[in-house]
Amino acid sequence: MKISIRKRVFNDHYFPYLTNKDRYLVFYGGGSSGKSYFIGQKIVYHLISSPRENVLIARNTGDTNRKSTYPLLKSIVKQWGLSQYFRFNESDLRIRCTLTGNEVVFAGLDDVEKIKSITFENGELTTIWVEEATECEEDDINQLQVRLRGGNTKKQMILSFNPINVSHWIKRHFIDSGLATVCFSTYKDNKFLTDEDRRSLEAFKDTDPYYYQVYCLGEWGIIGDCFFNAEIVQKRIENAPKPIKQGYFTYKYDGLHITDIKFVEDANGLVKIYREPKGKYTVIGADTSGDGSDYNVAQVLDKEGNQVATMRQQTDEDLFVKQLYCLGMHFNGLLAVEVNFSSYQVNELQRLEYPHLYVRENAPDQMQDGYMKRYGFRTTALTRPLILSNLVEIVREHSEKLNDVTTLNEMLTFSTIKGKPQAQEGCHDDCVMSLAIAYEAISQIPRDRERTRARTDSFFAYGS
Repeated sequence: MKISIRKRVFNDHYFPYLTNKDRYLVFYGGGSSGKSYFIGQKIVYHLISSPRENVLIARNTGDTNRKSTYPLLKSIVKQWGLSQYFRFNESDLRIRCTLTGNEVVFAGLDDVEKIKSITFENGELTTIWVEEATECEEDDINQLQVRLRGGNTKKQMILSFNPINVSHWIKRHFIDSGLATVCFSTYKDNKFLTDEDRRSLEAFKDTDPYYYQVYCLGEWGIIGDCFFNAEIVQKRIENAPKPIKQGYFTYKYDGLHITDIKFVEDANGLVKIYREPKGKYTVIGADTSGDGSDYNVAQVLDKEGNQVATMRQQTDEDLFVKQLYCLGMHFNGLLAVEVNFSSYQVNELQRLEYPHLYVRENAPDQMQDGYMKRYGFRTTALTRPLILSNLVEIVREHSEKLNDVTTLNEMLTFSTIKGKPQAQEGCHDDCVMSLAIAYEAISQIPRDRERTRARTDSFFAYGS
């Protein structure tokens, strides 16, 4: 039997994904964009055209399917004039295509045992669609992924949601990681909306800015009291430039010295360069990973305070410090390394005879060259609020100087929690703190570099 479905019934924005079978396919963005409707169309299309296409549609609770995804598929079948080829079991929430034997089962993640017991008359489970995926726990999605393993058919998990929280685990797991194929959309991509529908949505810009941001523009929402001006940060994210190059440094190391430094371009490299500095000097703020769960991050600023490069990775200290040495030499940077957790990196930079290290002056812990000083930046109850307040002003008054989207996104999850500015649970603050340190250290750029030159003769006696 030949069934003809015209292309015009699909939104043009989504049509390229109709036959997509990538392992993970994410549809997210604003409301009224038509993404859920298209996914329903995609499922019905494959039910009638694929020899083996058995689908599980899951939501956080099973009853919500009865009011949303089940009637959605039923209406699409009816609109396409295919009702005679489908059987609908209202009590069990199960749909069967009589042409192919393919089936759809609806379930809630609140009934794990039911999901485990799902079987199909014709073959195995091939597709899972998780609607409103941000309502679900990470462990629940992991269990669904287990259901897609094995067998001989190609498998796909589809996730759809509105981006309600920029710190949500889904963003990190599927989008930021590059694991999933991603389709972003807003109401502007839905050709079936009327002008009145569009005007109604756009009115939220004046009446409910948060709703407009998330459900109209599809931007990631901010939960809680953002320490930085979220509106300014979000706007800068929209206009931030892409790196002019990305990669990592190669070098020769003989156990004593690093030589023959070269920058190798790599789309997945840890170093992002946004511009080569115009001036002679730069400053580099570095925040180490601490207990290992965070990232090692370095932020490079030129003399005017423009963010010209970043370096971010999770790796061993000895490997990071060598890349940090190369980054500093490449940008002729004054290195201000945070030393709260470990002094290893500063000590190693001294041993490698790195020429420009930030000095903590008037520190009551060491006398050298006639005045008190030590290398590296120490974050204390006194210095932390000062450098963060300075960064707040820079974000508010000079956001155009910030270029790195990873850093900007981290600012959106940096909140005042119990009176203390810090990263929200499950988020990081390495980019924020290293940038704050860099702006604090920028005052030392014009000074005589010889005063801050690492000295191997004083290393063992006067290490940080």
